Amino acid sequence: MGKVVLDGNSLTLEQVYQVVYEHAAVEIAQEAEKRAIKAKKVLYKMVEEETPIYGTNRGVGWNKDRKVYAEYFDQYNKNLLRSHSLCVPPFCTEEEIRAIMLMRLNAALYGCAGLSLEVLERYRDFLNLGVHPLVPRRSSVGESDLAVNAMIGMSMIGENDVIYKGKVQDSLKTMRDLGMEPLTLGAKDGLGIVSSNSQAAAMAALLLKEVQELLENSNLIYCIGLEGLNGQVQQLDRSVTEARGFPEQTGCAQECLEMLEDSFLLDGTEGKALQDPLSFRDSAFINGAVLECARLLKVSLEQQMNHSDDNPCVLPDEERVSVSCNFEPLNLALKAEMLNIALCHISKGACHRILKLADPDFTGLPRFLSPDGGKTVIGYSTIQKTFSALDAENRSLANPSSMDFLALSGYIEDHASNAVTALEKGFKIVDNLRYILGIELMHAAQAVDLRGNYKLGRKTGPAFHAYRKIVPFLDKDRKLSDDIQKSYTCIKECRLLEAAGIQVKL
Repeated sequence: MGKVVLDGNSLTLEQVYQVVYEHAAVEIAQEAEKRAIKAKKVLYKMVEEETPIYGTNRGVGWNKDRKVYAEYFDQYNKNLLRSHSLCVPPFCTEEEIRAIMLMRLNAALYGCAGLSLEVLERYRDFLNLGVHPLVPRRSSVGESDLAVNAMIGMSMIGENDVIYKGKVQDSLKTMRDLGMEPLTLGAKDGLGIVSSNSQAAAMAALLLKEVQELLENSNLIYCIGLEGLNGQVQQLDRSVTEARGFPEQTGCAQECLEMLEDSFLLDGTEGKALQDPLSFRDSAFINGAVLECARLLKVSLEQQMNHSDDNPCVLPDEERVSVSCNFEPLNLALKAEMLNIALCHISKGACHRILKLADPDFTGLPRFLSPDGGKTVIGYSTIQKTFSALDAENRSLANPSSMDFLALSGYIEDHASNAVTALEKGFKIVDNLRYILGIELMHAAQAVDLRGNYKLGRKTGPAFHAYRKIVPFLDKDRKLSDDIQKSYTCIKECRLLEAAGIQVKL
């Protein structure tokens, strides 16, 4: 299972996935613990000196002018959690909650949060013991994911249910059964729990994983379709792509050539068009461009999850606290929106490839890939409506939302990023794409069968044969919803990649 040591500034995506999916144990580095203790001492020293500090001895938002007295810190901070607990369904998955808690803990360990050591340790313990707060996911406008974080905090004080060992349970009873008591909160603990973009960071991390898996599937399905088309491979040549100069595009093209190694497509150009339609010719280039957008989101995410996003910002080495806008995640939101738009180009390309595979003018095969030329079997005709509808939905989901905000909290909070909304739309686009690519796979495999040349590539061959064990050749008309769903599951669970021996590079 492994172990991940958190120090606030060196967390990697690989480690995130280990904690989220493999339940790797989490430890807090000693130096990070010392920084956290020092930051808390700075806070209390300033409180004793009666220095006004936002969210500590003063309120938050429009209530920033309201004084909070030290003897009421626990009550005030718990009230802050209660008043911010206002999410609406659907609920976060356990993986999402694990990622959110991990992101909040690591960013807090950077040293500027001022969270009590007991709070930091509770995040750690919840992760290690598999205690997952039950939290609806919708509420954030993308200037700290306040409500989701608040409800995680509510579980830590025993006032919000958790999922433990697959069952919804009372958090207070669960903690006591595991030898923990509900937290007592000190100065700034409430604000320190809620004021973080940890939900956006978590969603970005999980989305990047899904996008990378999708791209690998897309490359493989494209190559099977290329064999069904009897298409050209010249555009994938390294010398050609390196003349263009974008490394992600060259990488995707080379990966496709590796998938097609030993394929009949490499034997010559007999029967091939001089050049194929753009949807076939530039698929690797489209996927390479998407990969570049994903890389840019990853750069912003790694910055986000290994630095502080707290307001106010505690500077323990300077023994002071400063107002900040470090909670502004616009960098993340804009990269997410760019990725959403990029993913729609995969959607369009796949749809056009499906249409070409069903057209005898491009393939030389029967219309709609009917096994008997349409005499008694209709084949893949009306299925075009399904992927067209999904593609239209993707187009609507790619519309930017980072500019859609209101001025809140007495017109003080008059900017937002809607980072979580942008990322949520990314997940929906990816899921729609699994269906679209599944339909492309149905057409690609049918075309291969009808062409009858089974000298397939070193990786496309095993993938094709594995798929045919799941979805058989369409020899007669049948309910295609079942085939679509099986193809979707095949892609979501990366079964083709497994059969082809392709490792997803995260």
